[in-house]
Amino acid sequence: MYYRIIRNDMAKSKLISLTTIIFVTAAALLVSLSAILMVNLSGAIDTLMKQSKTPHFLQMHSGEINWDRLENFANNNSNVEEFQVLEFLNVDGAHIVIDGTSLAGNVQDNGFSTQSEKFDYLLDLEGQVIEVADGEIYVPVGYMKDGTANIGDTIVLDNKKKFIVAGFLRDSQMNSLLASSKRFLVSEHDYAAIKSFGSTEYLIEFRLKDMSEISTFETAYTSAGLEANGPTITYPLFKMLNAISDGLMIAVILLISVLVVTITFMCIRFTLLAKIEDDYREIGVMKAIGLRASDIKKIYLAKYAVIAAVGCLLGFALTFIFKGMLLENIRLYMGVNENRFLALLVGVIGVFLVFFVMIAYVSYVLRRFRKISTVEALRFGFSHGKSSGAKGFYLSKNRLLNTNLFLGIKDVLTRKSLYTTMLIVLVMSTFIIIVPQNLYNTISSKSFITYMGVGSSDLRIDIQQTDNIPKKAAEIVTALAGDSAISKYAVLSTKSFNVKTTNGSEESIKIELGDHSIFPLRYAEGKAPVSQDEIALSVMNAEELGKKVGDHMTLLIDGKERNLIVSGTYSDITNGGKTAKAAFTNRQADTMWSVIYIELNDKTMIDAKISEYTESFQFAKISGIDDYIKQTFGSTIGSIGKASSLSVIIALILSILVTLLFMKMLIAKDRYSIAIMKSLGFTNKDITIQYMARSLFVLIVGIVLGTLLANTLGELLASAVIASFGASSFTFVVNPLSAYLLCPLVMGCTVLVATVISTVSAGQIKITDNIKE
Repeated sequence: MYYRIIRNDMAKSKLISLTTIIFVTAAALLVSLSAILMVNLSGAIDTLMKQSKTPHFLQMHSGEINWDRLENFANNNSNVEEFQVLEFLNVDGAHIVIDGTSLAGNVQDNGFSTQSEKFDYLLDLEGQVIEVADGEIYVPVGYMKDGTANIGDTIVLDNKKKFIVAGFLRDSQMNSLLASSKRFLVSEHDYAAIKSFGSTEYLIEFRLKDMSEISTFETAYTSAGLEANGPTITYPLFKMLNAISDGLMIAVILLISVLVVTITFMCIRFTLLAKIEDDYREIGVMKAIGLRASDIKKIYLAKYAVIAAVGCLLGFALTFIFKGMLLENIRLYMGVNENRFLALLVGVIGVFLVFFVMIAYVSYVLRRFRKISTVEALRFGFSHGKSSGAKGFYLSKNRLLNTNLFLGIKDVLTRKSLYTTMLIVLVMSTFIIIVPQNLYNTISSKSFITYMGVGSSDLRIDIQQTDNIPKKAAEIVTALAGDSAISKYAVLSTKSFNVKTTNGSEESIKIELGDHSIFPLRYAEGKAPVSQDEIALSVMNAEELGKKVGDHMTLLIDGKERNLIVSGTYSDITNGGKTAKAAFTNRQADTMWSVIYIELNDKTMIDAKISEYTESFQFAKISGIDDYIKQTFGSTIGSIGKASSLSVIIALILSILVTLLFMKMLIAKDRYSIAIMKSLGFTNKDITIQYMARSLFVLIVGIVLGTLLANTLGELLASAVIASFGASSFTFVVNPLSAYLLCPLVMGCTVLVATVISTVSAGQIKITDNIKE
């Protein structure tokens, strides 16, 4: 019986059934896709770091090493499981030529290494530890993705040594573009031959017995006064760097999926109400012949169970089509997740969750069968909805609007509760479109550099991995001072100091010294350090040290204690988000690296100045800030761009389907009213204009509210995600043309077209069939 009823009913209402299936499919697809992507990303990162045996603690160091002291520390620390020191030969990008093109404009620190013997292995694209032969070289996988290198290409180093690209490597430390260094893999013999071509940096690496004690181990390393002339990175930071690009994309898809599921349930309510309106007289007949409300409810529930099952199956099937495209980047950089069955299982659980929650929701909505009056249903064939009225809104007093426009707007104001559902859906659709777009515009904008701990400039000059950094920085400053094309510049030098913690122990802290007022940041709290006794901390550093603006902290400088006041906190996603800035001077501590920021009078001269200073100062790395952002955040920007495009398509489709469903429901509900208007002389065109006025009025309110919500709640949600990577006080960069003109215009057109299509059925309503005693 149920089979025949469901088959006949779905054949009778093909549009509603098909539309509902589409909504359920979209919800199941996005929920399943989000779950599978999250598990795959997490699993792939874990698999990569397990296969490569990523170090738990890494200290990069330039300069001499006291080997005996370092080995004694490793042997005497009970938490050390394995210890090694690897060499990283840092070579100027201009001296690395791949298939005729040099890496002179590359912002990464490109270097050469040999395969490790104990841990921190470099892997091929099959996840195997690479064994490289003489004359061969393995290139970071990022250079394969951007087309810089291909298998079989020739790499010439310093115009002397040639290599053949034998393959590409995955590096659990330096895969991410946010990691400022990239390792090329060569044989031991070839490494010895090229060792004089660059400067050697050491990777001091430890694997611990208890990884939860990383912080304690880091404190012990600092307290021992061991080598620390370079960044310090721990296992959790390696995971974060590997996850950030695809993690942000998944976060956007997850947000969209939550909103789409919400919209789906609201649209199921639409279809149910529309179907109940269509079947109102039949429901009255069934009640009259003795069927209980629970029996009638089972008929509708069975139909929606079939629809939910079909939609969920289709959604899960489509997951396999879309996941390949979205997993492409994860598979390239991290490899295949070992727990693929787990990812599939979580996806299935997500689909089942959508199914059961939908059935529960349908059951909840169908409780209204109890309120349907048998007499009213048989007599009128429709329900008499309550209206709240629109006080003071009378046609006789209207002098501004066309009669049809006035009646359309008046109906919305009279039956607010009825239109609230459509309004909420349009608000959510606007939210889905604008938030990912704003996030994409923000990350791809030049001002996003302020979330990397530096102010906005035109050029950046990095001086590192070389001797006598202060002297070389002074040479560049002399040239800048005499260059009339330069409007302003600032030299910031990073040095390492020890800071006393609240428990009396010491921790290493890297502080960028210089004038921070020339290229100011946007501080989350407080201000830039100006006086000699002030210091600003990155948000993550402030949280770890337990410091707030106005607090005091003690540094050990040249063996003496020095009290400083925290003047401000700022966003930073470089060096794991742990940085600091101060204005005091110090000549005794070694300079780890220096960065010079430059602003030009004429922005069109950026490329020319890069070439000029690159030729004059070959020991430095000169790059435009736009190129720096593109090369550092390119993968992240691309991932967010994909999610943004997907969100626009989904929101527009949802807007069309929702409008079609809502208008069909409304016309079914308004059959009596439409018949009355026709009897009074209103034409089909008049009625269409009234319904268009209703849609347009709700649409305008929805777009305004959606835009406000996107720029407030949306910004807070995006800020929460970005904050997990070290950035706070996040503010959207909005493209007004796209957000406030193009998107509303496209949404308006789609909604109006859907309204016109759906109001065709109003013209088929006959006066004699709907006006009865």
